[in-house]
Amino acid sequence: MNSRQRISALIAREPADHPGFWLGNPDWAAWPILHEYFGTDLHEDLRVKLGDDFRWFAPGVHATVYKHPTKRYLFDMGFDKVSHGQAGPFADCEDPKAVEDYEWPVVDHLDLDATIEGLQSFKETYRASGFWTAFYHHVMDFFGMENYLVKMYTHPEVVHAVTNRVCQFFYDANELFFKEAGDYCEAFFFGNDFGTQRDLIMSPGLFDEFVMPWFKTFTDLGHRHGKQVILHSCGSVYRVIPRLIDAGVDCLHPLQAQAANMDAETLAREFGNKITFLGGIDAQGTLPHGTPQDVRNEVFRVRKILGPHVIISPSHEAILPDVPPENVAALAEAAHSH
Repeated sequence: MNSRQRISALIAREPADHPGFWLGNPDWAAWPILHEYFGTDLHEDLRVKLGDDFRWFAPGVHATVYKHPTKRYLFDMGFDKVSHGQAGPFADCEDPKAVEDYEWPVVDHLDLDATIEGLQSFKETYRASGFWTAFYHHVMDFFGMENYLVKMYTHPEVVHAVTNRVCQFFYDANELFFKEAGDYCEAFFFGNDFGTQRDLIMSPGLFDEFVMPWFKTFTDLGHRHGKQVILHSCGSVYRVIPRLIDAGVDCLHPLQAQAANMDAETLAREFGNKITFLGGIDAQGTLPHGTPQDVRNEVFRVRKILGPHVIISPSHEAILPDVPPENVAALAEAAHSH
């Protein structure tokens, strides 16, 4: 099997020759450390050397795609947001009609050529793409986190109005993208961090009202275009995993190993026959602080518990510069070991 066949089979829950491996998306400060240790210069050379099966190449992540004539950014708020808690332009909004007066992005300004060309350059590896579609975070930013959660109770119609405008753009953008990308990618990979270390950010009831309708629309969109659907969500999303499975998620990433109820044993016991797992190797403790043998042991443990349909990867995709490169080598080696 080549990498594309392997990951496709694993996510489809079909037989594969061995578990998959994804290095993740290392932090910018980690790349020079990794290149020096492994004797590489280019990111792709390092991935090939480690036997990385998975490529994430998405519009808005690896290319400048929104080319507004006045150089507005996607969801431009007129100021730089420094945290999700910072008040946004709709922090005090009480009238959903005011939402319509905002200058929302339109797909007319999208330029997808560079992303499509990039996807075409990967011949044998599994390609995950689509707009990152972090609608939960964008809507949160338009209010500020506290205002967002409060307005779900005090002004739910305003929250719905902003959610609809943000999500409609992502829906239209992904429709356009997947029509142009065609067979140049295998998966719709998108992310929204719904959890904290301990639990969901909002109750399951609010999740059902303000997140799930559009979330299901996006998974349906991916499947309609023939793509496997991979969800990224950090934190403990344990309480809504059944909802995510019912909505059509094929693969869950990154399995934040130290978050509540996101340990391999719990996930395997309760959901192991219903979804493929991507991630799971503790990036908070084992990878930065363990020995290479500790890392190997953890990979073998997670493989045994979550296998056979598992793709080994860190429990957060952004490997930080505090992770020793010899532990990255051990991660890749153990992932591929038979």
